[in-house]
Amino acid sequence: MGQALGCVRVQESNVAIMEKCGKFKNVLKPGCHYVPWCFGCNIVGRIPLSLQPLDIRCETKTQDDVSVTVYASVQYRYGALEEKDKEKARAAFYNITSAKAQIRVCIEDVIGDRVPNLELNDAIERKNEIKRAVEDKLKPAMNCLGYEIQALTIDLEPDVKVKTEMNEKRAAAIKALKVKADIELQIEQAKGDAESKYLSGVGIARQRKEIVDGLRDSVRAFTDRVPGATGKDVMDMELVTQYFETMKEIGTSSKASHVFLLHGPDAVKDISAQIRDDLLQGNVANN
Repeated sequence: MGQALGCVRVQESNVAIMEKCGKFKNVLKPGCHYVPWCFGCNIVGRIPLSLQPLDIRCETKTQDDVSVTVYASVQYRYGALEEKDKEKARAAFYNITSAKAQIRVCIEDVIGDRVPNLELNDAIERKNEIKRAVEDKLKPAMNCLGYEIQALTIDLEPDVKVKTEMNEKRAAAIKALKVKADIELQIEQAKGDAESKYLSGVGIARQRKEIVDGLRDSVRAFTDRVPGATGKDVMDMELVTQYFETMKEIGTSSKASHVFLLHGPDAVKDISAQIRDDLLQGNVANN
């Protein structure tokens, strides 16, 4: 009855397009409206206001002749609800078959224009630039029709074989970097070992120098305090002292094994002579 009297209720999820005598008259927002059908007015269509998703799959080739698939995901909605937007509503209803088809055409045009002019690696790296190019064309084109682009994502995926080759090359590059790092580590370790040995040698040399300097000072002090004593006498005494200290260490060490030596009261006086003879024989052999 309400419809017959010209009362029309427009749901909140859409707007209605009203014609009068076959021509566009107005766009009706959600709510109740009077449509005088007796004067030739009629509702001819509706445009949804809800957020609409659209996924697009586009196949193309890059400049280096690699097949890629470009995936675009769009979320859009109709937003021209004011009186000033009547022409946008008319264009959205009469000038295009569907908003999805219009969006698809815009995206495919940009992708077909940009991707074939880029090599594969450049296309993947400049994915965000391609997205901005799509937005620069898509948003103004759809805004003229009263549609708002809420979200847009672009992704590129090469052919499976090409993707496998890229992964293999990337793995080989990572392995090469690891080998190089291992070699550099070994070089640094060798340098550190050489430096350690050098410093150890310097330390031993300094230790021996200090020992020699100590012996020299000891000989000098002994000869100064004991009249008639010579450096040879002091060295003989030092050798005998070292001999007995060594015997003491061997005897007190818990890990010492059996050591058999000719040793007795008569042999003690010959210890220094034996050591001296061994040193002299060693010097003769070296000379």
